[in-house]
Amino acid sequence: MTAAQSDEDLNALAKGGRQNFFGFLLRLLARLPFLFIAGRLYGPEALGVFASALVVVELVALVCAMGEKRGLAQRLSDGEGTHPANLVFDGMLLALIFSGIAATFFWFVPAPLFPSGQYTELDRLIVFAIPGYALTEIVLAAQAYRYDIATTVRARAVVEPWTISIMAGVFYLLPEFRDSGLSLAYLVSIYAGLATGLWSFLRSYGLPRGWRIEVRYMARMTARALPLATADAIEWGTRRLDIFILGLFAAPSAVGVYYIAQQVASLPQKLKTSFEPILGPVITKNLKTKNYEAIARQVCQVGFWIIAMQAGIALALGVPGEAVMGLVGPEFVGGTGALAFLLMAEVVAATAVVSEAVLIYVARVKNLWISVGTIVLQGVLTVVLIEAMVAGGYGEPFKAAAAAIALALALGTASLVKAILLSRILGHSINNFRWALVYATAPAVVVGWLATQLPEWAELAFGVPAILLVYGWVIWRRGFGPEDRVLFRRNIDKPADEAS
Repeated sequence: MTAAQSDEDLNALAKGGRQNFFGFLLRLLARLPFLFIAGRLYGPEALGVFASALVVVELVALVCAMGEKRGLAQRLSDGEGTHPANLVFDGMLLALIFSGIAATFFWFVPAPLFPSGQYTELDRLIVFAIPGYALTEIVLAAQAYRYDIATTVRARAVVEPWTISIMAGVFYLLPEFRDSGLSLAYLVSIYAGLATGLWSFLRSYGLPRGWRIEVRYMARMTARALPLATADAIEWGTRRLDIFILGLFAAPSAVGVYYIAQQVASLPQKLKTSFEPILGPVITKNLKTKNYEAIARQVCQVGFWIIAMQAGIALALGVPGEAVMGLVGPEFVGGTGALAFLLMAEVVAATAVVSEAVLIYVARVKNLWISVGTIVLQGVLTVVLIEAMVAGGYGEPFKAAAAAIALALALGTASLVKAILLSRILGHSINNFRWALVYATAPAVVVGWLATQLPEWAELAFGVPAILLVYGWVIWRRGFGPEDRVLFRRNIDKPADEAS
C-alpha cells in the first residue's frame, strides 16, 4: 500500500468517526429528555415492561436483517456489473419476508415480549417495529458503503431519539394512550428513522433496474448470511440478555431501573458502533489486495480511538453515577452499581468489536462460535451471580449489579479471544491498549471524587465537564500521536502532509 492510499484510508476512518462523534453528542442531548420523561412520568414498572418487549423486538429485527448491517459492504464490493440498488433491494426483500413472519408470530404469541404478563392491546403494536428496524439497518449500511455517515447520524442521533422523546410526552398527555405510551412512541420513532434513511438512499442509489426475484439466489444469499446474522444477533444480544434474565428473576420495577442504567451506559457504546459502517468498506478494500498489515494497523488505530473516547465518557458518567441516575428519579439511584459495571463492560468490549469487523470476512464461522461461547458464558454467569445474590439475601439493586458484572466478564473474555484469533490470521499483533489510558484515568478519578463532595447540581454541572477536561488533556498530550490527531482535523479530506 502506498502512503497516499494509507492516508486515504485513515482519512476515511477519521472522517466517519468524527461525524459519528458529532452524532453521539446529538444522541446524548436527545436521549436525556426521553430518560427524564420515561423515568419521571411513566416510572420504573412501565419502563420494565417496555424494556422486556424491546429486547425481543430489536433482537429479532437484527436477525431478520440477515447480517446486512456489515455483510452488505462485501456484497456491493463483489457485485461489480450489477446495479447496486438491485443488490440492496435483494437484502431488503429478504428482510421484509423474515420480519413479516416474525411480527405475525409475536402478534399472536406475545408472551415472549411480556414475560411478566403485564401489557395492553396497544403494547402489542410494538411488533410492527420489527420490519421497520430491519429495513433501516440495511438502508443505512448501503449509505455507509458510499461513506455517507451523515444519514446514519441524522436517522439514529437526531430523528429517532427526538421522535421517541417527543412522542412519549405526547402519548402521556392522552389518557387513552398513556398506558402504552412508551411502546407507541418507540414504534413511531423507528418508522421516522426509516423514512430518513430511505430518503437519502433513493437519492443516492435510485430505484432498481431490471430487478427480478430469483428464488435460488435468495436461498443462497440466506444460507451465506446466516452465520453473520447470527453473530450480529449474538453481539447485540449480549447487551440485552441481562435484561431478559433479570426479568425472570426480578420485579418489573428492578428491570426498569436496570434499563435506565443500561441506556446511560449505552451512550459510550454508540462511539464504538459508529465506526463499524465506515470500517467495513475500508477493510474489504484491503482484503481484496490481501494487505493484512494495513488492516491490523487500522484495527489498532480505530480500537484505540474508541477506547480512549469511551473511557473518558465512562469516567464522566460513572464517578458521579448517583447524581446521574438521580436525574431520572430518586428511585433509580439504586442502579448506580449496575451503571458502573455496565460502563466498564463497554470499554472492555471495544477490542472485540473492532476485531470482529475483520473476522466476519476472514473467519466467519470461527467468529460465530466465539460469539456463541460469549453469550453462553454471559448467561451462565448472570444466573449464577444473581442466584448468589438471592442466596445471600441481597435486594434488587444487587441483582442488577450481578447482571452487569456478568456482562463485563463475558465481553472482556470475548475481546481477548477475538484479538488473539485475528492476530494469528493477519500475522500482526492486535493491541488497542496504551499506557496513556492509565495516565489519563488517574487524575480524572481524583477530580471526579472531589466533585462528588459538592452538592448534586454542582457535581453534574461542574464535575462532569472537569472530568472530561482533565482526562482529555492528558490523553491528548500523552496518548495521541500525529495519526491519532487526524481524527480531529477539519480539513480531513486532504492528505496528511497538506493538513499539517
